[in-house]
Amino acid sequence: MTPSTCRFCGVGLRRSFVDLGSAPLSNSFLTTERLRTMEPHYPLHAYVCENCLLVQLEEYASAEAIFSDYLYFSSFSETWLRHAEAFAARMTRELKLCSRSLVVELASNDGYLLQYFRQMDVGVLGVEPAANVAAAAETLGVPTEVAFFGKATARRLADAGKQADLICANNVLAHVPDLNDFVAGLPILLKPAGTIAVEFPHLLHLMANRQFDTIYHEHFSYFSLLVVDKVFARHGLRVFDVDCLQTHGGSLRIHACHAAAARPRTKRFHAALAEEKEAGLNDLATYDRFGATAVNVKCQVLEFLIEARREGKLVAGYGAPAKGNTLLNYCGVGPELLAFTVDRSPHKQGRFLPGRQIPIFAPERIFAAQPDYVFILPWNLKEEIIDQMRGVRDWGGKFVVPIPSLQVI
Repeated sequence: MTPSTCRFCGVGLRRSFVDLGSAPLSNSFLTTERLRTMEPHYPLHAYVCENCLLVQLEEYASAEAIFSDYLYFSSFSETWLRHAEAFAARMTRELKLCSRSLVVELASNDGYLLQYFRQMDVGVLGVEPAANVAAAAETLGVPTEVAFFGKATARRLADAGKQADLICANNVLAHVPDLNDFVAGLPILLKPAGTIAVEFPHLLHLMANRQFDTIYHEHFSYFSLLVVDKVFARHGLRVFDVDCLQTHGGSLRIHACHAAAARPRTKRFHAALAEEKEAGLNDLATYDRFGATAVNVKCQVLEFLIEARREGKLVAGYGAPAKGNTLLNYCGVGPELLAFTVDRSPHKQGRFLPGRQIPIFAPERIFAAQPDYVFILPWNLKEEIIDQMRGVRDWGGKFVVPIPSLQVI
């Protein structure tokens, strides 16, 4: 087979990062009517580019097929809402944003972030490809363009007088198949003195904490600061500051500007870059060692679930995140080992997880069934979930977290 090429530098992809077999799209939740139909499965094999070190998946399904009708709504996580609120307050203060300013968020989802800027009387505009999610943002008073972002969308908005003082892009860079087109659109949309803030799960933490379940088809790329700095520089942008965040198991928020603005790089930027080099992210041998960690987690998960079944224990899941679907499909776990899962989002309730066809109910189902163990699939929100479900302790129930190593709490 002819290898695919790197979506940033164009070099052929030959070096394996981790092979998770094949899986359906992680957000392709099933209705009852679809349970007897064939589910498309695609290889879930991540590669590392030997030239630029970008970790990435090949593109098997188009962005239009994945994101045009989407079932992920950001506002169902209180932790994430508080994160967004704090960020909006900080940026409004530091950049002195006002009613004459414009904040544009790319992949703005249901308005979870822009609502807070709007409450502070800052001008906002969302760009969101999923029409069903964009409609939810409009109900919050957040004007939203239904579009995929790239050079063409950026030019259309700029020509309409909608250049931004601040561009936000939270957890979207990984979802972009045409990486160069997306990043090339940023300087077109940005005012000369404007700022870009981009958040993404940090490859450093993915590797150090065995977070292989965050690899799924909707995430085309997995970023280090080393790589993002090169990507932005190619398109006339300068990364000048970095925030290290706890969200999504460890994320980076980069701050960038036009290269011509020449803002000095902070100590935080240099420290983050040095940490990556210390961890070996500039050495291909480091990437070669990652594949074995997924196998170790798989063995832990299966050993626990099989032993629980032999002991007659009931195990139920909490959450229906994309990462959970990667984990369950890779481990081959179906309803025989995980009876059901629950989720706060009504858009997922009544459906079934893709591939493994585990039913999804409302959280009240946990209290009706009283399982011995609640298996937390969105492990990055474990504190929030354990607090929400603290009543599980009343019947002696325990919580289980699979990443980075299986832990019973």
